Amino acid sequence: MSKFEKTKVMKRYMVIVVVLTLLGLAVIGKAGYTMTAKKEYWTQVADRLKSDSDSVRPNRGNIFSCDGQLLASSIPEYKIFMDYQAGGGEDTAWVRQRDSIWAADLDSLCRGLHEIFPDKSAAEFRQRLVEGKQKRLQNGTVGARHWPVWRRKISYNTFCEVRQLPYFNLPPNKGGFHWEKFEARRRPFGTLAERTIGDIRSFEGGKDTARFGIELSYDSILRGHHGLERKQKVLNKFVNITLAPPVDGADVITTIDVGMQDLAEQALLEELHKDNASMGVAILMEVQTGDVKAIVNMRKGEDGIYREIYNDAISYRCEPGSVFKTASMLVALDDGVVDTNYVIHTGSGIMRMHGANMKDHNWHRGGYGDINVARALEVSSNIGVSYVIDNFYGKDPTRYVNGLYRVGIGQDLGLAIKGYLPPKIRMPDTKTTNKALYWSKTTLPWMSIGYETQIAPINTVTFYNAIANNGRMMRPRFVKRIEKDGEVILETQPEVIKEQIAKPSSIATMQTILRHVVSQGLGRKAGSHSFQVSGKTGTAQVSQGGAGYRSGQMWYWLSFCGYFPSDAPRYSCIVCLKKPGLPASGGGMAGAVFHHISEGVMAKNLKLSVEDARDSLSSFTPDVKQGNRRATDYVLRELGVKGSEATLLQAEQPEKGVPNLVGMGARDAVYTLERHGLRAHLSGTGRVRHQSMAPGSPVVKGATCDLALE
Repeated sequence: MSKFEKTKVMKRYMVIVVVLTLLGLAVIGKAGYTMTAKKEYWTQVADRLKSDSDSVRPNRGNIFSCDGQLLASSIPEYKIFMDYQAGGGEDTAWVRQRDSIWAADLDSLCRGLHEIFPDKSAAEFRQRLVEGKQKRLQNGTVGARHWPVWRRKISYNTFCEVRQLPYFNLPPNKGGFHWEKFEARRRPFGTLAERTIGDIRSFEGGKDTARFGIELSYDSILRGHHGLERKQKVLNKFVNITLAPPVDGADVITTIDVGMQDLAEQALLEELHKDNASMGVAILMEVQTGDVKAIVNMRKGEDGIYREIYNDAISYRCEPGSVFKTASMLVALDDGVVDTNYVIHTGSGIMRMHGANMKDHNWHRGGYGDINVARALEVSSNIGVSYVIDNFYGKDPTRYVNGLYRVGIGQDLGLAIKGYLPPKIRMPDTKTTNKALYWSKTTLPWMSIGYETQIAPINTVTFYNAIANNGRMMRPRFVKRIEKDGEVILETQPEVIKEQIAKPSSIATMQTILRHVVSQGLGRKAGSHSFQVSGKTGTAQVSQGGAGYRSGQMWYWLSFCGYFPSDAPRYSCIVCLKKPGLPASGGGMAGAVFHHISEGVMAKNLKLSVEDARDSLSSFTPDVKQGNRRATDYVLRELGVKGSEATLLQAEQPEKGVPNLVGMGARDAVYTLERHGLRAHLSGTGRVRHQSMAPGSPVVKGATCDLALE
């Protein structure tokens, strides 16, 4: 056994201790020197290896219909560029290697770009790319730093294809291919309810600006909150370091029903084309809640195409015409100055009132003679209504105007949608320097029949909705709730503006009169054989400003406002048309649109039990055509059918080549084409009847296939 020599071990130990101590002191000294004398130098080095804090855009929230269909959403778009000085401009090993890769890949790169963007040939792409590489900058260097490869924005799918091309698949700091990302707002249903849903002006420069509609009114909720990050170089690579994560915007669930909106739009457009009208408005509202289920605003452009240019339903204040007579008579009935049996002597259809002639629409046929109050509304007698108001309120017109505000026709609705303009119903003896606003002796009788006032369609339909709702006036509601990540964070409730706009007996009387307007008055065209309709027609001449009503061609504002079904009202609706010249009939033209909307809505809500159609030969397992399998599974799940029980019908088509799309719906057809690398251009509605590319023909990536739907 060897003997332990303590003296030798201790000497070696002390040497190690001294060395480590000196090394530690050296490290501490070097660190102190770096932190003091070299602090400024190393701070500059660190700044070069990291970027300033950058704002991180959150995802903007979506807008949905009341039944969960997507009305507006954000999708990424890209602009692509080349930096020919990436990786350094000096003659280094990597620069020489980069240039050799460029020379070897240029032809295949240009061919790939041509396949993705067929509008430009491979030779044109080559010329474009070589031009950027040879461009001499002002500082004397050669090679553009931000050279556009394709001048237009491209979709995410196209961007992914471009990223896979030769040379473009190199890291941006080496190959130089880089991009700018933008957010584009898209509406899957196109222009449907465009002015109400709203739009985004631009996402460029990291900023977006909501323009109008729900996008603007709920911008702070949809926008979310920006995050913060900075880039720092780690092991020759820049990494993003999140300082504060972005908070995505919440989703807005509207009251709009896509089916009803489409129905109202098509019915209105058909009449606009038929009558050569310049403007049309339609609003469909749920009686009990005030939910706006459809709102259409159409104006004819200079090219003759009807578009949603302004939200006229909430902002176009005009003289409403005879639909206003209902409010005038409701004031008189509620004040008890007349009842339905009160007789008016309308004579031959012309009555002199304060030096001016008041005429009924049938004055050239001899007028209506003696009629009572109820019949005056049924036939929309100007003399009948104006005589009652002038006779009983002529000495105290303020009482009448106060009555209009009491029954709600002059109510400021305080809508959340930007652009709403409240009614303008002036008071007597108001001091003004505007001669057009002077109160004269003729003001009261003409105001009573819908002139000398300014009211937007949304106010008129809200008033009629209150009559349908037994006197309770609801504030029009456009948004039902706000959701974030599938959870409800705010749910709006139906809001009552006025608990009772008039006495229940007055409301009941007016409900009876409005039902008779359609069943035995001028509103027959708005009626239905399947259910009862109540409402009032309106035909007004449109003033041309300072030129008055009779300058050049006469213009008319035609309207019908009412509700259905009469016995248990579910929906109220207003239709307005602005057109030049005769014929002009609120009941015959606006009433016809009302008729189509009401019958379509009631048919949509007609539900029959499938059990009533079951027999021994019935088959309740559906056949499924090919298309988006995820969407198919959803439909089968909602029908309570297992996917394994359904029969999947494969279209007769070869394994390769253009697919056979005939018989498919639009969504499945587009999905199938995109899976084959093709684009789709749709015309018409329904199922695919014809496709421009023959089934089985060779697929040209990026080519467009025209689909005719029927």
